[in-house]
Amino acid sequence: MLETILKRERDLGTPPSTDTRLVRIVLDGHELDVPQGTSVMRAAAEAGVNIPKLCASDNLEAFGSCRLCLVQIEGRRGYPASCTTPVEDGMVVWTETPKLRELRRGVMELYISDHPLDCLTCPANGDCELQDMAGVVGLRNVRYGYDGANHLDDAIDDSNPYFTYDPSKCIVCSRCVRACEEVQGTFALTIAGRGFDSRVAAGQEDDFMSSDCVSCGACVQACPTSTLIEKSVIEMGQAEHAVVTTCAYCGVGCAFKAEMKGQEVVRMVPWKDGKANHGHSCVKGRFAWGYATHEDRMLKPMIRKHISDPWQEVSWDEAISYAASEIRRIQGAYGRDAVGGITSSRCTNEETYLVQKLVRAAFGTNNVDTCARVCHSPTGYGLKTTLGESAGTQTFDSVMHTDVVIVMGANPSAAHPVFASRLKSRLRQGARLIVIDPRRIELVDSPHIKADFHLPVRPGTNTALLTSLAHVIATEGLIDEAFVAERCETAAFQQWRDFVSLAENSPEAMETITGVPANDVRGAARLFATQGNGAIYYGLGVTEHSQGSTTVMAIANLAMATGNIGREGVGVNPLRGQNNVQGSCDMGSFPHELPGYRHISDDTVRAQFDQAWGVRLQPEPGLRLPNMFDAALSGSFKGMYCQGEDIVQSDPNTQHVAAALAAMECVIVQDIFLNETAKYAHVFLPGSSFLEKDGTFTNAERRISRVRQVMEPKAGLADWEVTCALSNALGYPMDYAHPSEIMDEIARLTPTFAGVSFRKIDELGGSLQWPCNADAPDGTPIMHVDEFVRGKGRFMITKYVPSDERSTRKYPLLLTTGRILSQYNVGAQTRRTPNVMWHGEDLLEIHPHDAEDRGIRSGDLVAIQSRAGETALRAEVTDRVQPGVLYTTFHFPESGANVVTTDSTDWATDCPEYKVTAVQARKVAEPSRWQQGWTRFDEVQRQLLDGGQDQQPPPVSASPAQAPQPEPVPAAQE
Repeated sequence: MLETILKRERDLGTPPSTDTRLVRIVLDGHELDVPQGTSVMRAAAEAGVNIPKLCASDNLEAFGSCRLCLVQIEGRRGYPASCTTPVEDGMVVWTETPKLRELRRGVMELYISDHPLDCLTCPANGDCELQDMAGVVGLRNVRYGYDGANHLDDAIDDSNPYFTYDPSKCIVCSRCVRACEEVQGTFALTIAGRGFDSRVAAGQEDDFMSSDCVSCGACVQACPTSTLIEKSVIEMGQAEHAVVTTCAYCGVGCAFKAEMKGQEVVRMVPWKDGKANHGHSCVKGRFAWGYATHEDRMLKPMIRKHISDPWQEVSWDEAISYAASEIRRIQGAYGRDAVGGITSSRCTNEETYLVQKLVRAAFGTNNVDTCARVCHSPTGYGLKTTLGESAGTQTFDSVMHTDVVIVMGANPSAAHPVFASRLKSRLRQGARLIVIDPRRIELVDSPHIKADFHLPVRPGTNTALLTSLAHVIATEGLIDEAFVAERCETAAFQQWRDFVSLAENSPEAMETITGVPANDVRGAARLFATQGNGAIYYGLGVTEHSQGSTTVMAIANLAMATGNIGREGVGVNPLRGQNNVQGSCDMGSFPHELPGYRHISDDTVRAQFDQAWGVRLQPEPGLRLPNMFDAALSGSFKGMYCQGEDIVQSDPNTQHVAAALAAMECVIVQDIFLNETAKYAHVFLPGSSFLEKDGTFTNAERRISRVRQVMEPKAGLADWEVTCALSNALGYPMDYAHPSEIMDEIARLTPTFAGVSFRKIDELGGSLQWPCNADAPDGTPIMHVDEFVRGKGRFMITKYVPSDERSTRKYPLLLTTGRILSQYNVGAQTRRTPNVMWHGEDLLEIHPHDAEDRGIRSGDLVAIQSRAGETALRAEVTDRVQPGVLYTTFHFPESGANVVTTDSTDWATDCPEYKVTAVQARKVAEPSRWQQGWTRFDEVQRQLLDGGQDQQPPPVSASPAQAPQPEPVPAAQE
């Protein structure tokens, strides 16, 4: 059922009642027991009776404006709207009578009297609720002509790149306005005018593009006519079938229906039954999918001997054979550990699993890492140490049960917008909010939302701030003593309480370090500890610090001390950045861990993999990604297989990374575009987009969701097939017929995935949350319910250690980085969509005081220099940042944001300290030398690609060179 479904899902008219009490009604002569508070419309719909409607939708509160859903209730005067009328015990309702039919036809006739009758040429023909309802009520003629005033000539607004607004088709049902308010929470739309002059308006009579609209698509989804409709539908017509899949952007993991015409996507529609998004979406997932068919897609394998040589297009067999021969040549010359691999957080669980298996079993080394190293590796370390599991504790829905929320080092409105909409909905219901961020993010103060406390912490001092919050809770008797006594290690707790209670950890003592007023810290601590369910959501502004792991442990300490673990509405919730960064960690992508976070040195665990994979794995952890770079520059690391990661743009100290890659003898890049890393590649293997593959992604709430292929791989092979081919060429067989078989293998070898299969995911409605095994056959929505995974929770001492990246006389400012709504990560996808209309370059935010001191105005080109390098960005003077702090994004490679970030890292995991870089800023007239060099190099690469098409490829070895092979398992162990 999930693979091909009807385009329009059934709408029950109004949201369900949460009341557990039942009342009995009589509907069209039949007795029904329904929950108290249910609308008559929904009660009828659940009984199979569809009352006509236009303004009602079950993801919006009842509105009662269209008057099409009139019913007759015995003992009541008139004909009430069924959407706004709740059921009552003993109520007798009639949904179809001659009078009701007459009234409904009259209402519909009035709608049609001011509506174009161009159904045959309308882009919504066949998918229009107004058209459907006209048929349902039996409207056959319209007595009112167009002689009087009408709206048929109203101008179309097509300013938005993805959808149009045609006011001549608008029936003023207000569904779009309500969706913007209730679902998205932006409040960008309104009904302007009164009576006949009422019309939907974007802001103060702006067009959609210049308004506050965030292009989430909620209004388009809600519109019952073609008033708001996708331009892709206008151009291509209605889809013929739909396939449910999972978005390949952020870690929310939204479910979408890819509506298709053959092999072409017509539109992506958020799936109403998606457990992570419940039918909502953001501009990226909803509209920015065109990159999958962009002209920049690389569809042919290519090889070259040296990075200065022209690229040569070759067949898949030639490319795979050449890559395998180079890996074996390098191992023969430099040893087994001279090569390694990078797994992708963009690819599926199954593909990531295969890459780490390839490195361990075919390469024979543990030199494997993933981009989680540079984002959430401190989450894994910190939560594993304190709670016993390296993942978040809750579902996203849990936020609807919270009373007070801490958002720390995260900007959900920009990076996780669908979750942000749900959070904002809860805040509008009365939940309290504490924002900990150096920058004034949208959540601090936006329509109908205002944070109780904004703690603008100085970059690099997160640990100090959290410890001072804990000081207040410990010294003012706010600890949940019963929870701690029952659930946590006593000795560790006592040591922690003694530590945080020290006067040196008080808010007053820490104020000079953190920059946050002590009174605000005390107020925030009391609010979190005393106002009921408390939940903590954090992002890369926590982890990407030299004390990232320490800060994660401090967050866990805070949650345990206040008893906010193990039930709905609480928990420690890391907001994962990429679509499958959680999955890439789960699948064993770190050099020290096998799938399921089990250490490579564990003899029992390793023996299971030895037997299953038919090799003897190395017991020692391999190189982390930064170690691979250092080893390359020292001459001992010579080859890398990099799948779906642009490490040159995304990793810190760009020039260091580029030098390391240039020092290697064989870099194999597998991606859908010729990215920055591919400039240093010797083999390029075309990748496949999420629309071209089957598999699963795992989101930030541990939800494993199906990814379904909607079109054939444009380069001929899906990513998992490429990895299998490379492994086979290396002499280690990988023979899978379908990704479901890979997941079956994962389940056999990974206890937390023991019950996971494609079939199980489908049976549970499209997703499930690990752990899923005999103890939790349907998955685990909430972790640590009765006890922590490690048994007793462990409090950890979190002493503040200043970062080496501190402001100095030479570098007096602190640069921090983040994301913006319209762009994503390194921008490889979103830069190839109309999203660049909102954000076409990375900008440098600078406080007015700092700008005035340097003679900088908005729009000026500003050089930022650190001890690692220099780049230049356009300035945006704003008080969103505090004095002494600069902020930029990293979505455009030419910006060189990571040219200036340094090699400072987290003490436990080597996660780079992106969020704290000491810099100086000055106004300049031209880009930096690095940027000028980047432009020239990029042009050279394009010339090499264009100029190499007619030349012969370099010689390819007939067979892989001799090199150390993985040891077979003795027969006795098989």
